[in-house]
Amino acid sequence: MEERLQVGVIASTHGVHGEVKVFPTTDDVRRFKKLKEVILDTGREDRILRIEGVKFFKQFVILKFEGIDTPEEAEKYRKKSLYVTRENAVRLNKDEYFIADLIGLSVRDEQGQPLGELEDVIGTGANDVYQIRLQDGRQLLLPAIRQCVLEVNLEEGFLRVHVLDGLLD
Repeated sequence: MEERLQVGVIASTHGVHGEVKVFPTTDDVRRFKKLKEVILDTGREDRILRIEGVKFFKQFVILKFEGIDTPEEAEKYRKKSLYVTRENAVRLNKDEYFIADLIGLSVRDEQGQPLGELEDVIGTGANDVYQIRLQDGRQLLLPAIRQCVLEVNLEEGFLRVHVLDGLLD
């Protein structure tokens, strides 16, 4: 399992005080209000950034970091990812999982026979859809609903699923 989880990507600078506009990659953008710090992946190193201020603008989060006070300083981090440690991640409810923990799981059918590997999780609004690369190379889009997802076992690294009639045709 990943030790850190992505919460956003810096899209651009914002204003004249070193703020950045962040595209959130988390389901709950309000979580930024509770965060005290994030991990910036500069490409060469990880840097801990303390959050001084949080605002919301359209689909973006505007963040002000301690020690970054000009647009020129902030511009260096454009297109860089922001992460939190697992301990600072949001608390999940029963039967909820971080996407980072699901990607790469092997997918098995109802009897436990291998089907393929989970490649991506697509958010559709109503429910997520699991993009599965089947062993024969085809792609299966499986709704992430109780009727289809029978078991998630992160410790052993697999999903056990029921494929609805017609999805493999």
